[in-house]
Amino acid sequence: QVQLVESGGGLVQPGGSLRLSCAASGFTLNRYATGWFRQAPGKEREGVSCMRSSDGNTYYADSVQGRFTISRDNAKNTVNLQMNSLKPEDTAIYYCATNFLDDCSGGYDYWGQGTQVTVSS
Repeated sequence: QVQLVESGGGLVQPGGSLRLSCAASGFTLNRYATGWFRQAPGKEREGVSCMRSSDGNTYYADSVQGRFTISRDNAKNTVNLQMNSLKPEDTAIYYCATNFLDDCSGGYDYWGQGTQVTVSS
């Protein structure tokens, strides 16, 4: 069946880095748009980044621009999110999701279970 699984979360100090991975099973992830989202307790869910398949265009929230990088690893059927210069405000559960119409601005069809990222000293 179609499944997305996030991994790579953990506890880091401010200024540190983490690399998240979104692994797909049941379909080829690089054929579809894949986005990263995050939600902190008591906060609204927000979009973080997205990558389209057809043209490779990437999108980033203003709050992470220049610090986060989305990429694909086709050999592993994953989409990754490299997070550098992490801030306490980045603390959240991070989710990946896939749009089967390859549209970063549309609704997302499948979601992973999330991975916790905590940035604290």
